[in-house]
Amino acid sequence: MSEFQAWTTDPEAVASALDALWLLLGAYLVFFMQAGFAMLEAGSVRAKNTKNILLKNSLDACLGAIVWWAIGYPLAYGEGGPADNEFIGGTNFFMSEKKQSKDNYYAGWMFQWAFAAAAATIVSGAVAERCDFRAYLIYTTMITGFTYPVVVHWGWSSEGWLSPWITDGKPTMGANGMMDFAGSGIVHMTGGGAALMGAIFLGPRTGRFDLDGKVVDMPGHSSVLAALGTFILWFGWYGFNPVSTLSMEYMDVAQKVAVTTTMSAASGGLSTLLIHVACGHQVDIGPLLNGILAGLVAITAPCPVVEPYAAVFIGIIAGGVYYGASTLLKKLKIDDPLDAAPVHFFNGAWGIISIGLFANQDDTVNAFGLSSDDYGAFYGGGGKQLGVQLVGCLAIAAWTCGTSALLFGSLKAMKILRVPVSDEEKGLDMSHHGGGAYNFAEKVSEKQSILIGPVSA
Repeated sequence: MSEFQAWTTDPEAVASALDALWLLLGAYLVFFMQAGFAMLEAGSVRAKNTKNILLKNSLDACLGAIVWWAIGYPLAYGEGGPADNEFIGGTNFFMSEKKQSKDNYYAGWMFQWAFAAAAATIVSGAVAERCDFRAYLIYTTMITGFTYPVVVHWGWSSEGWLSPWITDGKPTMGANGMMDFAGSGIVHMTGGGAALMGAIFLGPRTGRFDLDGKVVDMPGHSSVLAALGTFILWFGWYGFNPVSTLSMEYMDVAQKVAVTTTMSAASGGLSTLLIHVACGHQVDIGPLLNGILAGLVAITAPCPVVEPYAAVFIGIIAGGVYYGASTLLKKLKIDDPLDAAPVHFFNGAWGIISIGLFANQDDTVNAFGLSSDDYGAFYGGGGKQLGVQLVGCLAIAAWTCGTSALLFGSLKAMKILRVPVSDEEKGLDMSHHGGGAYNFAEKVSEKQSILIGPVSA
């Protein structure tokens, strides 16, 4: 019997291989979301800053991989060390402790790295068009290497104080622990909270508000890129959410997650556009795109424990949360060019809280397999699970905003947070990166030269 034949007759080996394939496919889909972020952010900034935002998105993947390998993953999932605790991990730095590939360690690492890269990339949109490149390198290292891993350890490790996945099956917080299936809080609130602090400490772009405090419109240069980026992100979310089952064994959960993800995205987009028009504005693509993303962020936590009709309600409310938060930040003169905080931070919080309201008993038991008495308050589950969700939401907000405020405040004090006004007005592509992303003028000049010949002196 050949080695392959022997392998195919071993059910455990086949199941393990399929699980590794499932995780790797999910990792590739979530990593492809980096292309979506790049297109969305490039289209949402002015043309003179396109190369700058693309550079930062590309470095999020490269720098993020090194930092996640060296310290990020060990602090998030480095469990069972001599000082193991509920707050932070601390083993297997630089993958120094050998792992068996048959345990799917490497596939799991890839999946989690893609999530970490997504969390860091959220910030770049909020600080776009005026953030110093040195500050970018420092903050993205900090988020990937410390701020985000700590929250992951809290909520997804077998030791974390918020985690449902405690080794003995008894979550520290009681009930089912903080249920955050794919990261409304752990990923999106973390990235969104850092984005909010970055926008606050950087201050608004030059000319964003007039002398009376009214908003001056600064539209992005390409709705085409923004729409393309949003659809890529929506597509990637089918790796983000369904593959968070982590195993093909739970395809009954994964297929429902795909449906609830779709329904929330669709209803989020429609509700945001409806609110926008009801407020007296013209039908526009921008609110629709951000509404879709708001619905996706909100459903990321509750996707396996709610019915499709509940996902529609979650998406509708997500549209209102996004629009209200975006309006509030503008009134406070907080300039977030991509609306990263309204989409990710505020709707990440809504996604966490929505579980305490909309989670039904059967799906909660099926997805988490812990307490059958604690689920959504609207379904008779009482208030205990809602209380745990609220505590988790507040803890993530306090940690993320607190550490990010300290970081951005320090960078501002060191005078390396923001570029000079002259560089900002010229555009970061020309002032910092050797030229613009587009060369339309040169192309027109070349075409004229071909058609009419060189112009004589």
